[in-house]
Amino acid sequence: MVISLDGFPAYALDDPRLPVPTLRKLAREGAAAAAMKPVNPTVTWPNHTTMVTGVDSAHHQVLLNGLLTRNQADGSITVEPWRSKDLMVHARTVYDAAYEAGLTTAQVDWVAIYGARTISWSFPEQPDPNGLIEGELIKEGLVTRDQLANYDDSSPAWQDEIRTDAALDILKRYKPNLMLLHLLCLDDINHQYGPMGNASLEAMAFLDDRVKQIVDTLESSHQRFTLLIVSDHGFRKTAHVIYPNAVLRQEGLVRDDHGKPTWDAWVVPEGGTAMVYVTDPTQRAQLVPRLSGLFNRLEGVEHVYTQDDLAKLGLPAQQSSQSPDLLLAAKAGYEFKSGTTGGKAESNGGTHGYLNSDPQMQAIFISWGDGIRPGVHLGNISNLDVAPTIAALLGIEMSNVTGRPLNKMLSDVPPSHGKH
Repeated sequence: MVISLDGFPAYALDDPRLPVPTLRKLAREGAAAAAMKPVNPTVTWPNHTTMVTGVDSAHHQVLLNGLLTRNQADGSITVEPWRSKDLMVHARTVYDAAYEAGLTTAQVDWVAIYGARTISWSFPEQPDPNGLIEGELIKEGLVTRDQLANYDDSSPAWQDEIRTDAALDILKRYKPNLMLLHLLCLDDINHQYGPMGNASLEAMAFLDDRVKQIVDTLESSHQRFTLLIVSDHGFRKTAHVIYPNAVLRQEGLVRDDHGKPTWDAWVVPEGGTAMVYVTDPTQRAQLVPRLSGLFNRLEGVEHVYTQDDLAKLGLPAQQSSQSPDLLLAAKAGYEFKSGTTGGKAESNGGTHGYLNSDPQMQAIFISWGDGIRPGVHLGNISNLDVAPTIAALLGIEMSNVTGRPLNKMLSDVPPSHGKH
């Protein structure tokens, strides 16, 4: 079972104020990394996809929290999250491999997984009141149809309670061989209030209780199981906000065609980085140097990367429809946000998305249970290793991956196909 605690920084576990006794116990008794390096961009969907494929964004081609879609009418760009997994993910996943090997699979709120045919049981990011697992939760009195219909309007903590309930329902009823669970409330809190403040510490304590709830349930079931506790990225505090599309407007890179704006370029912000797209390919040679100069001069921009730089950052080059013409990297304390007016503002929150070389972007990795050597210190690892490690625990093969199984923590006992 893989539990992803979205936005949980590796450095948080070094803070003595952090009340997470379950995570500390699992790390002490099992195997733990000092830090797990994410892939670029350090945002949710690309890194969750890496953790189930074992390849970086250049290979699986998930660069955003959804699918980039160009609006031909005005040159703007939208990011559409509810597109099929087969359309978004250009690499084989560990749940594909497990399913094809005859094992059962389940997911609760995992991302870039919509409509995956190799998932046996699912509680999706947008729950369906008529869905199987949703219906079981309704029958148990854990949630109502109206609450599921208005799921997005509820609190992040309540949503994570329901996600945990859904995971426990699937574990108890169906006993899948592989379960993926994604909990989000910490990411929401860190964005709003910044990491490591009181709200953030309370959110991490809340998540620790959810992990304990799952551990207690699995232990009481007397099943063999292995837990991997991961996060997708770390977090930084921010003080300043940059609105790059507003900068484009100020620089005359949006035209007024009969009262309607038409953008010559569009920027998709991802927190500590932003992706710049020229809307008309015939204008690329002219506009890319202009845009590069414009953003290089902009306060808060650390560096402007061209398409020639993307491969070394683990991002796809121009052959991908998702690939940007330029990548902007923010200085520490600055973040890019959406908006077509204004230019700069103050912030009291936090964000991620900075380059994966940033120490504050590093994620957590803890493993505990069947097949895990106790007391193993893994040092610094990469999240490219998560998928092949899952495959090794399940006794299946994954080919064409960049990562490798974390053999240092795996016991010599041959794994069985009855694991979680």
